[in-house]
Amino acid sequence: MAARLLRRAATTLALAGTAVVGGAGAATIATSDDPAAALKLCTTSPSASSASPPPPPQSRSSWSPAVNYFDDDDFPERWYDIWRLKVEIAMLSDYEYSLWGLAEGSIERSRVKHEVHLRSALRIEDLCFKNGGIYIKLGQHIGQLEYVVPMEYVQTLRESMLNRCPVSSYDQVCKVVKKELGGAPDEIFTEFDPVPIASASLAQVHVARTRDGEKVAVKVQHTHMTDTASADYATVEIIVNTLHRLFPSFDYSNHGGYQELDFLVEAKNSVKCMDNFRKLSPHIADYVYAPRVYWNMSTSKLLTMEFMDGAQVTDPKIIQRLGIQPNDVAKLLSQTFAEMMFKHGFVHCDPHAANLLVRPLPSGNRSIFGRRKPQLILLDHGLYKDLDVSTRTNYAALWKALIFADAKAIKENCVKLGAGEDLYALFAGILTMRPWNRVVDPAVDHLVIKGNDSDRSELQMYAAQYFPQITELLRRLPRVILLMLKTNDCLRAVNNSLESSLENFFIIGKVSSEALIEAKFQQKQSFLWWITVWLEGILLEARLFGMQLALWLFQFRRALTC
Repeated sequence: MAARLLRRAATTLALAGTAVVGGAGAATIATSDDPAAALKLCTTSPSASSASPPPPPQSRSSWSPAVNYFDDDDFPERWYDIWRLKVEIAMLSDYEYSLWGLAEGSIERSRVKHEVHLRSALRIEDLCFKNGGIYIKLGQHIGQLEYVVPMEYVQTLRESMLNRCPVSSYDQVCKVVKKELGGAPDEIFTEFDPVPIASASLAQVHVARTRDGEKVAVKVQHTHMTDTASADYATVEIIVNTLHRLFPSFDYSNHGGYQELDFLVEAKNSVKCMDNFRKLSPHIADYVYAPRVYWNMSTSKLLTMEFMDGAQVTDPKIIQRLGIQPNDVAKLLSQTFAEMMFKHGFVHCDPHAANLLVRPLPSGNRSIFGRRKPQLILLDHGLYKDLDVSTRTNYAALWKALIFADAKAIKENCVKLGAGEDLYALFAGILTMRPWNRVVDPAVDHLVIKGNDSDRSELQMYAAQYFPQITELLRRLPRVILLMLKTNDCLRAVNNSLESSLENFFIIGKVSSEALIEAKFQQKQSFLWWITVWLEGILLEARLFGMQLALWLFQFRRALTC
């Protein structure tokens, strides 16, 4: 097993070199029958410490790494370090060599930079599809980051990573079903569609029908996942480090690891999520749903769930055909995840479009305007994160301060979360994707991202300008906060497709503020303390009401000018 994993890792790392760099040496390793022997021939780029600038490349279409040689005895101990250095420096050098000698701001530099971005994105896409599993997860995350990485990456990876995931053969599926449930699919189920309705990075889903006649969705893990997980996660770490060096706001650390490979953990997470809404957020519990689990037909590698039918959350046209307004879906999405973050402390950390469905509320209730109310269906509960009370409270206080543009409170809570007094403004900017002057702007729409080219260019300019500071900030922040940043990226991408309104920020401010008041009430203090907190809550409600009026007035004025 160890030898097989080492061979798999060496081959996969070779593919990483090929996909990211396109060098002849990496290609040799990727196609070699003996990757271990071929690997020692290809290592790093020319020394990064050289004082003189590198010569211009003969061609800007690709870059090939230098060749170096190592003794056979060195390989077993050094291959990981060698390839980590090779892949990281190679991708950085590809950009450096391709843009060498081109004047900043010139038309030629812009053209070449676009080509380098697109070439790198296509190679990463190819790498993800060739290896599947956690690589698809990585590609999905990159595709959400339109304000962090160049649009060539986003446009290339967003659709392909969600809709073109690898598919296991039906024979492979049958083997998993027989091993996990003790019989072939046609022996366990009365019906089992051999063609999957969806395939994701770690598993694929088949429609089936139980002996009781109930329609179910059967999630079957891809057969290669557990055997190669160690090598795959190590390789992804190398790619993540390379992308982080190029685009420091990008971070995929602590993405969940092996817990996503155990479907019983996923099943328990879904149950806990729904229990939290019923107990801690009963006012919206009916509007959020997770498929029911069939425990007697589920294992760590196979999960049988209630079949769900609904519209993709990023498809406004289908949502409107259901009689639901996309704006109502955006508000429900914001409230759902705000409740998780600020009140439950148990957060679904993979809310990309493929994991969110929308359907009309089963009860048939309608709004006062006669519109059908939405119900949000949460899928794929494999990646959750617990927020301890201190982190949850500080995070809620930070968002409250951001919504109300309270500079003093923003600094105080950024420092508490680990940003430090020197980088708190940068942390606020990364969290909101807004420059500091907009973060503290008292205007009701100060955090709204318009999504135009000017906004995007401004944010990417800041990312380049503050490269060292962003790198240091991400090093300081706790991993749980980095995972919250990833969750925010996913939600932002979904909300952008729904053309979300200003009310989403109002909802975040309201839920975070309520969570802080509730936390204070739970502290067993004196009667005077209770009265003080009660008055604080009254003042908060008045402030939120004033903000709501200002919001309605702003939207009314904007409607008149359209």
